[in-house]
Amino acid sequence: MIGKIIKGIGGFYYVAAEDGKLYECKARGVFRKEGMRPLVGDDCRIEILDAGKNTGNVEEVLPRRNALTRPAVANTDQAIVIFAVSSPEPSFGLIDRYLVGMSYVDMPVILVLNKVDQNRERAETLCEIYKKAGYPVLLTSAKTGEGVELLRDILEGKTSVLSGPSGVGKSSLMNRLFPEFGAKTGEISEKIGRGRHTTRHSELSLVGTDTYLCDTPGFSSVELPERVDEESLPLCFPEFEPYLGKCRFVSCRHLAEPDCAVKEAVEQGEIGRSRYASYQAFQELLKNRRKMEWK
Repeated sequence: MIGKIIKGIGGFYYVAAEDGKLYECKARGVFRKEGMRPLVGDDCRIEILDAGKNTGNVEEVLPRRNALTRPAVANTDQAIVIFAVSSPEPSFGLIDRYLVGMSYVDMPVILVLNKVDQNRERAETLCEIYKKAGYPVLLTSAKTGEGVELLRDILEGKTSVLSGPSGVGKSSLMNRLFPEFGAKTGEISEKIGRGRHTTRHSELSLVGTDTYLCDTPGFSSVELPERVDEESLPLCFPEFEPYLGKCRFVSCRHLAEPDCAVKEAVEQGEIGRSRYASYQAFQELLKNRRKMEWK
């Protein structure tokens, strides 16, 4: 029987099958031997073990359109990355690390800046930086409803993965859009100014005609993809593209080299300074990672 994995937790995979039932399945050992594991969003073939108890085995994962590693999810059309403009304070480094990861796997990204009612000026500044970088940006407020209907239009008819740090209002936005979504809103800890994790695992939900949402756990850190290196990193910054190949040196890393077209674009305001600062920090991180690999 064919089905779709909507949740994976504790070694069990919950498959919404073509007969309309939800089956609790284990993955066959062949997946471990092949170094592969099923992901939320996978279309799969299952063997029914006990029809009365709705249990089975995942026999085969059908060909994927794409797959992400963080969050671990397959067959998505777009990533909706949600950050708050306040409470918690936005981190440029965290936003940019996540965007690099999505760029590397060629995943379309929509950046949602929530809680705009708390700091309109900062929201507009962030919006300008990331629109200039080539990313669609949507300003929203789960409290006032601003931007909510536009977000609904973006989600309609697609499979979207929802990601963002804890406490940014992801669950509140989704509950306002889709009350049946059932995501619990978390309290904001007054002591540390961050939200408690309200989602413990990735889970796919059907919320409308051909409209799926994959909710993922909040994060406080993001690692750069292992396959990104010092040479490929510039390609993960879309706003660098018009200037690549126009530097004085063919091998320019856009750091200390003279006559660098990228650095000139930063000075002229064509590339955001915060984005370039993230690029510099990531290059240093990759250099240190390479040194560790040589040891």
